[in-house]
Amino acid sequence: MMRIIFDCERMKYVNTGLYYYCLNLGRTIQQHTCPEQLSVFIPNHVREAFDSSTTCIKQHSLQKFLMPSVGQYHIWHSTYQSSQYLPRRNKKIKVLLTIHDLNFLHEDKAEHKKESCLKHVQQNIDRSDAIVCISEFTKNDVLTHCNTAGKPIHVIYNGTNQLHQPVLKAKSYRPRIPFLFNVGVIARKKNQHRILPLLQRNPALELILAGRHEDKEYAHFLHQQASELNVEDRMHLVNEISEEEKSWYYHNCQAVVMPSLAEGFGLPVTEAMSVGKPVFLSRHTALPEIGKDFAFYLHDFDNIHDDFADGMQRYQRAGSQMKAALKAYSATFNWEDSARKYIDVYRSMA
Repeated sequence: MMRIIFDCERMKYVNTGLYYYCLNLGRTIQQHTCPEQLSVFIPNHVREAFDSSTTCIKQHSLQKFLMPSVGQYHIWHSTYQSSQYLPRRNKKIKVLLTIHDLNFLHEDKAEHKKESCLKHVQQNIDRSDAIVCISEFTKNDVLTHCNTAGKPIHVIYNGTNQLHQPVLKAKSYRPRIPFLFNVGVIARKKNQHRILPLLQRNPALELILAGRHEDKEYAHFLHQQASELNVEDRMHLVNEISEEEKSWYYHNCQAVVMPSLAEGFGLPVTEAMSVGKPVFLSRHTALPEIGKDFAFYLHDFDNIHDDFADGMQRYQRAGSQMKAALKAYSATFNWEDSARKYIDVYRSMA
């Protein structure tokens, strides 16, 4: 029997993309691993995310220096490219490394910081026996900037997270007028300030920016920019939200706008499409690969209104036909397919 450890350490950050990546992929793999046996390496405070029959290895920070005994396992699946939790001493256990992105290379960071990040990813690649990238763009980035030493590299797309029953709580922000939606961390790489001119040109719209404030200076910059454009009363930073709140905003928004500069996949693209909503994307990194011809694109950040107005007119003219096409396309990204492909990779490593 092949024994696999599925690394869920990043689930310590609840309501993030990596949390739901680990949760949904882990649960789905678990349903299909026969005769393989899946155990999860997971922080204790999120242990209940998996059912009680799941074998769990409790994660804690000291394991960065002394990993738990893994002698009885065959594969360690590291689900995050910059993980500090890999079995480096025990060379008998094989390592599968999932690389979501090398976004730090596309951000406005000092060169020495980029080099440090890349060095750590390279160390994890050196320890791995096989690699999965979540998009062709990420794979090309890895091949360009890293030494993979001929190790197998697979591309497996993420599934679309199923949206929960849409619910706003009493404390949730409830829009007063039609609104645009952007979900993800609040950070300069997400380029959210580029959306603000749309509010200036469209006084009947507001904007909801949802996500952890990864870059507090950028959050302050957003407020400054909104104030200068005289739209601060219609820009709302709602911080982290629950899945039910996120679902409500998706179901009720006019459109999702993502002028991001760095994405390894872009889960909001397929999530928004799953309820038939139009998505406006930059042409940077993996976004065109995932959005294909089903998304609208922002060609000129300095004149974003024209692209937005044209896309919304096309969306409204197409009506139910486009909504159905968006939903059907989103359904092609599903965790069942992803899980089966990961299991095939596990078996190829045996």
